[in-house]
Amino acid sequence: MEIKEEGTSEEGQHFLPTAQANDPEDIQFTSLQKIPNEPQLEFILACKDLVAPVCDRKLNTAVQISVIHPVEQTLTRYSSTEIVEGTKDPLFLTGVTFPSEYPIYEETRIKLTVYDVKDKSHDTRSFLGCASFQVGELLRSKEQLLSLSLRTSDGGKAVGTIEVSLVKMGEIEDGDTDHITTDVQGQKCALAYECTAAESGSGKDNSPLLNAVLRNPVCKLYRFPTSDNKWMQIREQMSESVLSFHIPKELIALNIKEDLCRNQELKELGDLSPHWDNLRKNVLTHCDQMVTMYQDILTELTKETGSSFKSSSSKGEKTLEFVPINLHLQRMQVHSPHLKDALYDVITVGAPAAHFQGFKNGGLRKLLHRFETERRNTGYQFIYYSPENTAKAKEVLSHISQLQPLIATHADLLLSSASRRSPDSLKSSLKTLSEKTELFVHAFKDQLVRSALLALYTARPGGLLKKPPSPKDSTEDTCPLDEPPQLGRQDSIPHHSDYDEEEWDRVWANVGKSLNCIIATVDKLIERDGHDGGGPGGSSGQDGDMEPSLEDSITSHPKEDWYEQLQPLILTLKECMGEVVSRAKQSLTFVLLQELAYSLPQCLMLTLRRDIVFSQALAGLVCGFIIKLHTSLHDPDFLQQLHTVGLIAQYEGLLSTYSDEIGMLEDMAVGISDLRKVAFKITEAKSSDDLPVLTGRREHYVVEVRLPAAVFESLPLQIKEGQLLHVYPVLFNVGINEQQTLAERFGDVSLQESINQENFELVQEYYSIFTEKMPPDYISHFQEQNDLKGLLDSLHQNIQAKKRKNVEIMWLAATICRKLNGIRFTCCKSAKDRTSMSVTLEQCSILRDEHQLHKDFFLRALDCMRSSQTQGALSESDDPETGRLTDDKPTSRHFYPVALLLVSSHLLVVWLILSLALLLAKYQ
Repeated sequence: MEIKEEGTSEEGQHFLPTAQANDPEDIQFTSLQKIPNEPQLEFILACKDLVAPVCDRKLNTAVQISVIHPVEQTLTRYSSTEIVEGTKDPLFLTGVTFPSEYPIYEETRIKLTVYDVKDKSHDTRSFLGCASFQVGELLRSKEQLLSLSLRTSDGGKAVGTIEVSLVKMGEIEDGDTDHITTDVQGQKCALAYECTAAESGSGKDNSPLLNAVLRNPVCKLYRFPTSDNKWMQIREQMSESVLSFHIPKELIALNIKEDLCRNQELKELGDLSPHWDNLRKNVLTHCDQMVTMYQDILTELTKETGSSFKSSSSKGEKTLEFVPINLHLQRMQVHSPHLKDALYDVITVGAPAAHFQGFKNGGLRKLLHRFETERRNTGYQFIYYSPENTAKAKEVLSHISQLQPLIATHADLLLSSASRRSPDSLKSSLKTLSEKTELFVHAFKDQLVRSALLALYTARPGGLLKKPPSPKDSTEDTCPLDEPPQLGRQDSIPHHSDYDEEEWDRVWANVGKSLNCIIATVDKLIERDGHDGGGPGGSSGQDGDMEPSLEDSITSHPKEDWYEQLQPLILTLKECMGEVVSRAKQSLTFVLLQELAYSLPQCLMLTLRRDIVFSQALAGLVCGFIIKLHTSLHDPDFLQQLHTVGLIAQYEGLLSTYSDEIGMLEDMAVGISDLRKVAFKITEAKSSDDLPVLTGRREHYVVEVRLPAAVFESLPLQIKEGQLLHVYPVLFNVGINEQQTLAERFGDVSLQESINQENFELVQEYYSIFTEKMPPDYISHFQEQNDLKGLLDSLHQNIQAKKRKNVEIMWLAATICRKLNGIRFTCCKSAKDRTSMSVTLEQCSILRDEHQLHKDFFLRALDCMRSSQTQGALSESDDPETGRLTDDKPTSRHFYPVALLLVSSHLLVVWLILSLALLLAKYQ
């Protein structure tokens, strides 16, 4: 933004350090004392006795803060205060803060330039005066306060004074309240700010965990008056997250691995009849192309080494599709007198959506429904499996891939214990082996596996049906392979009269029998060696007691080596498992072939779109989880809630139900719903790499969060033992812009209404689990804070009311989330204007309701937080190297009040109606 100045110019004035040297690199500068993750320097400003250029005009003043670096001797604009109107003694609520990584020293000089702003809308301002000081002067000053004379650019006439007060967050004392006053609507209000020289104790964020995921913090400092005329201090911090790129790269790598494995399994299906073999070849061709595309995207993402976030201007770039838009942490730290310090975190991120794919045909919610309806009703020759059965097939395959190597490992550990003749170790290993094997066997009890085996059998060369299908033949509806499924049917699973289903029963039952044999052998070995038996016991198997033939196979030589006794039995178990895995993998892979065979391009493009949206949503969720975990590590009640109930993640959507944003909302709803497939596990960090690790496949992902050893040891036992921690994602959307006005007057808002109702039911479900599993005293503490049941009832009433632009839904949902220790997210299309407007309104409302913000300062506080002139905001003429924020960031808050938005929307509607009337009149 270009600054238009009137009157005296300040150009050409230079402020240099007193210490000079021929070579700037030889100068030794004094670093400021740093506290980890805390700003190096913070101060606030106030002016006194300003002289107006025109006597009969009241001043509207703002201060521009610039930095003169001691080496380069260059002047860099750094930040500005808000504009204070109508007084010669302005007291600025917006302070100045330098983050920990900023290159500032005691020799650094700060220049303060005071302007009289004549026209805020055009930013026409005139220069009043300026002053400068060295940082060291402020640090060494008495009471850490400087009173500087403001002078004109030629250094002559004095035009008032400016006071610079050092701030140390959290150090407020009552002190005298006489020396600073401000006029609040005509009434004098005593406002005192005092600080001591004691070391700050607010350096709480010194965890390597948080440092590993957050980057480039930008801080703002404010001081606002409370209702009892004291100062509260507020520090806003916005940070980027390296997870914006890290999580998508992890996820894409997993997708590639999963798809390569699936393609290999399709190739290993064996001989198929010509019809199915041709379909398989076609599927493999398209799937290989998809894998190549994913590999290319991963390669391009790996090359990204610049910014830690994706700007909104890049949302249409194909190579960055998987990366969330403008993912940031917005943190408000509050220190107010007589109240406990508090942190309020909100993750801001662009709505997860496939912008490069476009929204011409809608978003995922509509596309998936349409795809499933068409697939169910198609006449194409394939076997129809419902989405539930397709998902179950993927889940069973996932269990197989996880459990088979795990069982093999525990079987080898059992043999290792046997070779050492260690009864305790042997029993412990056997217990774990039994548990994992029983889970393995249980996975194959589903009817889907049986029907899939039959379907694959009939797809083999010569696998013809001997009789027509009948609904009575199976609990599932049936349909022959050479006829299309009938409309309205459920799964079109074939039936074959000659197929021996009992063969499959025998195959997987042999795994349980092998386990029973191992258990009995271990019991007898321990008993014959003079120890008590009572291992896991033969009853742990799937089929009860062993058959006589198996029992006879156990040798009766007590002195023989235990390893030699167990080794052939372990080998049999592995062989039985291998037979089960081979058959099950082939049959369930054949099920997945049906989904792909229906409509290859459409199916794969839907998978791509869903992966893209999920990737964006997951990156935000992992960021939010880690930050929430970090801030609550020393809260035993939260940790208990985390492993007992899980964590609610509340997404606030501000998308309109109009034009492309309908498709974005449909994408977002599916992406957030898919986050239910994610679980977290906390482990001890074994190296310096603290970034989270992602494992699993599309139906189930586990995010491994690593903590330093000292922190990890302080966690509850359940978490340390690797218990999976679940999240409950919920989305509430309320469109607030002028396009939503059009949607509500002339369009359809049913999508928003259905999403809000569905997610309210999910919140109710979480609340029920919470009240059921958490201790009564913990729940009563929550009820004392606020009646959660009452909040839920009010939320339900507001959703049912179907009121236009009902932002009360947003406020109630956010309040419920905070009361339940949840994670808060705020999203709009690009996580800029609407998102920032919502976050700042929420922050000021919290200050009012929770921290006694003076009622007459609510709007002024809101203006300060929304000002485009605050810290880090660069004008178009600024050198981009001198700051980090651009207009693409969420804190470049170029907002209009809600009332103006509503007025502009109504004017737009009127204009549209008039234009239509004129057009009709023209052609009549």
